[in-house]
Amino acid sequence: MSSRLLINKTYKQFIGGAFERSESGRSYPVVGAEGQHLAHAVQGSRKDVRDAVASARSSQEGWAGRTAYNRGQILYRVAEVMESRRDEFCAEVLRATDGCSEKAAAAETAAAIDRWVWYAGWADKFPTVLGGANPVAGPYFNLSVPEPTGVVGIVAPDEQPLLPLVSRLAPVIVSGNTAVVLASERCPLAAITLAETLALSDVPAGVVNIITGHRDELVPPLAGHVAVDSLDISGCDSEQGAAAARQAAATITRVISASTAERQWADEAAQSPYLIDAFCETKTVWHPKGR
Repeated sequence: MSSRLLINKTYKQFIGGAFERSESGRSYPVVGAEGQHLAHAVQGSRKDVRDAVASARSSQEGWAGRTAYNRGQILYRVAEVMESRRDEFCAEVLRATDGCSEKAAAAETAAAIDRWVWYAGWADKFPTVLGGANPVAGPYFNLSVPEPTGVVGIVAPDEQPLLPLVSRLAPVIVSGNTAVVLASERCPLAAITLAETLALSDVPAGVVNIITGHRDELVPPLAGHVAVDSLDISGCDSEQGAAAARQAAATITRVISASTAERQWADEAAQSPYLIDAFCETKTVWHPKGR
């Protein structure tokens, strides 16, 4: 029998609930930890970023309008589907692309699943912890309530391909924000495999959009987009992050980055209701007291 060439998969990006090719038609090779050619990933463009932001913006009001209980159910469903694909995340994604041991891959996958469950549990609790009734002088009730900022851009960290991504994404969407994620350039398969999980998990189209490609090309249009309300630059290096922050300042976009403690991704410091608060705005309401 004659030998044949393997057909390597080209992983598409995830925009508006659909797996899309780039309008540019480009792709780039995904190389494994041992230098082996694993697949191709779509090389996204500025136009893809704009399309993803438009999708996130159109979906945000509906997502924020769902009950907290329902958002918690959906995040828990993500954990369920990830659990059913645990072996794929361990072997085909983490071990092949990141070169980690079987034990480390299993630990990272389990921690990522548990993080979805942890934030699902906070969906209907964080407003009570982060909001409250304020004492004021006068015949009024004064109430503070956290509300989602809107569309959040996330530059995914590169240290590990899966757990850091989940650690930054889950607190963004649990409160009603929508997200545009720039996947790890080094290990994009973790983000795309997560996108396949989200597509099977009742997450409404457009709530999470994931773009693959080169950071130098994708970060500037995301940081400077007027419809992006918050920007997480945890995955940027110092020079790239400083440039993104300057661009975001022009559109008065909130800029956030993971702290040194939060970058210990497997530790408790990497999960907190105050990370949810980082992507919220506090609305204060005055209401007259009855006699």
